[in-house]
Amino acid sequence: MATNLELKLKVNNFEAIIQIILKQNGKFEKVLKQKDTYFQYDKGLLKLREQNGEFELVKYNRNEKAGERWSDYNLLFIKGENIEKYLSDLFKIEAIVKKTRNLYLYKNTRIHLDEVKKLGNFLELETVVKNISREEAIKEFNEIVNFLNLDLKNEIRKSYRDLIIL
Repeated sequence: MATNLELKLKVNNFEAIIQIILKQNGKFEKVLKQKDTYFQYDKGLLKLREQNGEFELVKYNRNEKAGERWSDYNLLFIKGENIEKYLSDLFKIEAIVKKTRNLYLYKNTRIHLDEVKKLGNFLELETVVKNISREEAIKEFNEIVNFLNLDLKNEIRKSYRDLIIL
């Protein structure tokens, strides 16, 4: 199981954020066209992500009430035909989220600039706890929050699924 520290904020404009990321030696990785199909699942969140023609099943748990927003997740890469139909025969679909994600990398952190259909523009940080400790992840996460001058009072403690369902 993988772990990361997350943050989500609604933003108006990506340009200033991009300039700061690049100035801090962050790197643009790629544009991802994503469709996330969320299924009813009692032990956390379960979604099928279709991304640039490939599929992965993502199961994750995140405490939206705790101070820091840690997420534990598993990825299962899937190949085959009619994957969404197959899974929708097993699980009830709760929501579908379509987005264009501009992915930037800074050290161990994925910086997502998301244009989410029906919801607007968002910034997400995901500092991955891999080859670093949780304490190092917190330090790096806070470094990015500081250089981007993010106001954590505006943090959104919900998944895109929750925002679509509301």
